[in-house]
Amino acid sequence: MHADDVVDCHVLVIGSGGAGVRAAIEAAGSGDTVLVTKTIAGKGGCTTMAEGGYNAVLRKEDSCEIHYEDTLKGGAYLNDPELVKILVQESPLRMDDLIRWGAVFDFTDTCEIAQRPFGGQRFPRTCYAGDRTGHEMMLTLVERLDSTGVTKLEEVTVIDLLKEADRVAGAIALDENGSIVVITADSTILATGGGARVYDVSTNSSSGTGDGFAMAYRAGAELIDMEMIQFHPTGAVYPYDARGRLITEAVRGEGGILVNRLGERFMKKYDPDRMELSTRDVVARAIATEIAAGRGTPHGGVYLDVTHLSREQIETRLPVMLEQFLKFGVDIRTEPMEVAPTAHHIMGGLKITPECKTTLPGLFACGESAGGVQGANRLGGNALADTQVFGKRAGEFAARAEKRVKKIDPAQIAKTEERLNWFLSGTENPAKVREELQHTMWKGAGIFRDEVGLKSTLAVANRLLQAPIKATSQRNLADCCIVENMCLTATLICRSALIRPESRGAHMRIDIAQEWDAAHSPCGHTFIAKNREGIEKRKVPA
Repeated sequence: MHADDVVDCHVLVIGSGGAGVRAAIEAAGSGDTVLVTKTIAGKGGCTTMAEGGYNAVLRKEDSCEIHYEDTLKGGAYLNDPELVKILVQESPLRMDDLIRWGAVFDFTDTCEIAQRPFGGQRFPRTCYAGDRTGHEMMLTLVERLDSTGVTKLEEVTVIDLLKEADRVAGAIALDENGSIVVITADSTILATGGGARVYDVSTNSSSGTGDGFAMAYRAGAELIDMEMIQFHPTGAVYPYDARGRLITEAVRGEGGILVNRLGERFMKKYDPDRMELSTRDVVARAIATEIAAGRGTPHGGVYLDVTHLSREQIETRLPVMLEQFLKFGVDIRTEPMEVAPTAHHIMGGLKITPECKTTLPGLFACGESAGGVQGANRLGGNALADTQVFGKRAGEFAARAEKRVKKIDPAQIAKTEERLNWFLSGTENPAKVREELQHTMWKGAGIFRDEVGLKSTLAVANRLLQAPIKATSQRNLADCCIVENMCLTATLICRSALIRPESRGAHMRIDIAQEWDAAHSPCGHTFIAKNREGIEKRKVPA
């Protein structure tokens, strides 16, 4: 095998979700910009699947300071405060961009953008388009992208970052036939989304496989807080092939209540003040506890009930949920849904500056690929805002890079060829490797964790990482690379979880007793890279 094609550009964007498309739009005016995606732009990733909404301070009764405080508290004070300030201050501006570009959000009778309450927030600041918010955003963003002249390379899978010494200088990819494509760039932006597909039950699309985390780690970048995995409280539990499908927080925002098999509204025991609108980590643990205690439903969940709401409210505010459950044979207007926690979002990721620079020169990151914004637990509605705020910033600052003469290192291409040839001579079915990894992660690195389970899970993930995965043809090489990335991402999650000696936000260590709460924790970010790993010390507030 050899490099069949070479593409050169000023800015390379890897990923075509909300963050990647927004980054490409921003970079387009400063030089040749290429967006590469293993799916179809606007069709893959999680943004188009996001139902709930976009957080922005738009009312005089609300304030950026309140949004900032809610985000830090919701994130168990593990967020990077400077990044949070940028998020809350710039999200209204990026909402203005979307409206100006033609996005259709719900409006009130007084012609203001409608906002609904979401968990962990003191003000209804979540803007929405029914329960199709992410879909509406992506339609708008892709239409805008198509007017910019950005080159789209679709169904092209990036398998590694291209380097010149310590600098990232583009990427190595495979086209749909498995042929190598080399893309050189002055700046490279990782917007590859999350990796919750390493778990057996997940809301993520099939593209949420942790590729960006794995590629960045192999290239030498530093990642933070990879143990912080958000399990969304409400995923579908049946039919079997729909397990984990997202049941949007908008259901609870509109007034949905959670009850167990005994008919008890159990959130009274876990957060009597906020009830169903507590933070996601609290609600997910509460549901998991009720199920484990034998108070679950016949299908292994709890009930999420909106039958007390008007038919009009359900039909206009939750049309996707209504349609989805009707396909399952459940009319949510007259009977409750059955839900259970599902792996949803990785709060950790590449360490970034406010300019979205990573620890590697030439490499930027934004969206779910980046860590530090969401802390130990993400507030619903902050992710869509994150894609636009930091997508815009990544594109802006990446475009400022000086244009350079790029040199391709033949040794790196040869190493890639060696890796691909290893897959062609492999013996293990990649689907079986993926399945074993997902089941193991769900069992040993899920909502409740302990050292024994994490070490056992890490051992399995390391073994699977070394498995001789088999590509039956050159067209299957990308699948093998993706499974390898999933295995590597799983090891990063487990290693980071073993490093953090506390329960914090989404990270619940049932084998550790601690004397502090989140606000007074002595622990900062976990960090992990090829040459070092550990945990930062944090100055404990008085």
